[in-house]
Amino acid sequence: MTQEQTKCCDQTQQQLHEKAAEHHEQAAKLHKEAVKYYESGDNKTAALHSYIAHGHTEQAREQERMILKSNRDRNRNRDYRHKLVAVR
Repeated sequence: MTQEQTKCCDQTQQQLHEKAAEHHEQAAKLHKEAVKYYESGDNKTAALHSYIAHGHTEQAREQERMILKSNRDRNRNRDYRHKLVAVR
């Protein structure tokens, strides 16, 4: 992987981390709001907030899976290059 490709990959991973963090923050915010609605007796609105929060959690997990896949691919490419150098 060239330096330019590595830089691009690092930027992509940073963006994925930022997106995952944003989704986690949104989920936490919605769960806190859901608690307030449950406490006030508005179970329907609380359930809706919990459901939406769950969606944000799933989106964050998807971003994290993409980060892991990117890391695996990156390491696989690095290992392959090392094997090529060793063969030569």
